[in-house]
Amino acid sequence: MSTATSKPGPLAGIKVLELGTLIAGPFCSRMLAEFGAEVIKIEAPGNGDPLRQWRVLKDGTSLWWSVQARNKKSITLNMKDDRAQEIARKLALEADVIIENYRPGVLEKWKLGYEDLKPLNPATIMVRLSGYGQTGPLRDLPGFGAIGESMGGIRYVSGHPDRPPVRIGISIGDSIAALHGVIGAMMALRHRDATGGRWNGKAGADCVAGQGQMVDVALYEAVFNMMESMVPEFDFAGVVRERTGGALPGIVPSNTYTTGDGMNIVIAGNGDAIFKRLMSAIGRDDMANDPGLARNDGRVPRTQEIDDAIQQWCHTQTIDSALAALQGADVPVGKIYSVKDMMSDPQFLARGMFEQHQFADGTPVKLPGITPKLSETPGQTKWLGPELGAHSDEILQSLGYDEAHIKKLRDEGVV
Repeated sequence: MSTATSKPGPLAGIKVLELGTLIAGPFCSRMLAEFGAEVIKIEAPGNGDPLRQWRVLKDGTSLWWSVQARNKKSITLNMKDDRAQEIARKLALEADVIIENYRPGVLEKWKLGYEDLKPLNPATIMVRLSGYGQTGPLRDLPGFGAIGESMGGIRYVSGHPDRPPVRIGISIGDSIAALHGVIGAMMALRHRDATGGRWNGKAGADCVAGQGQMVDVALYEAVFNMMESMVPEFDFAGVVRERTGGALPGIVPSNTYTTGDGMNIVIAGNGDAIFKRLMSAIGRDDMANDPGLARNDGRVPRTQEIDDAIQQWCHTQTIDSALAALQGADVPVGKIYSVKDMMSDPQFLARGMFEQHQFADGTPVKLPGITPKLSETPGQTKWLGPELGAHSDEILQSLGYDEAHIKKLRDEGVV
């Protein structure tokens, strides 16, 4: 069943125009749509967003699409045509927020750049997501999430020290950038409203508008923002953080271990009191009561000794017995979940992290629940990712185009 309710979301009344494809920009606008914003997504006629054909498909359309484009309205526009650019411009001037993730310069070519729109609507907020940002010597280069992850530092520290860096099995760089875009949009909206609010649609002396701004999100910088204390550690002490496998460097013990039945378990016993409980629970009172191990700075030089002791104990346990023993000792511990594990887990189910929906043909499908959870104005799924161009007529009519004009645009390949 759908989670849609009659209660409006916290972003009800906010209009968002999405100009972009694949992951970073669309994920950013997806979150706004989940919490009530009206999101209009411009797609190319024919195939639309390439993500429609990514990974596992149903009837030629990606299952990912049903999540990434939920609650959005799809209009097709051939942006190579001046008339399509004019339609997009009208939509942009009506929008509270414009989200785009083209290579820098593309919107300017279409007269849709921030500097093009700002003189017309001073309250324009444009969230721009790109590989390297809108300035700097690399701004014009293509920059996918994998490049941002590499340049931003996360790839360098991912994996085991005796092997090449590995990638996380999701598009984490794009997703981190998208979340920075959401945060930037919310801050820009707050500033706009504090300085006068939405543009009243008039020019000159009659213009009333708050102050808009451009939110410039570079993928590599969004990843770099997650890199904790790396910069001061290198600058002050010359420390370059390296790959440490499943361990959390400099915070001991926090690692991945293997149980006797071949399962993997994460144990985080790095708090001083937690460490003592952990070592007692695994029968190592000698280490639990060792004054030299009472604090993290004393444990770090003896990381291998501690990890070996924990691993030796894990070899004598099944995953279930290890979890029971450590949870009973109030030690942070967890099995490493697959999606199969998640979908039968009582905690996921109790928190409503799976929504039951159905495709247009009645086929049932589960989608991930919406997060974060707001107590008074929660997010909701109103509809799954739409068919290509499903809302073209509705959107064009809202701009004043009549049926004859829309038919002409469609016949001539503009829509």
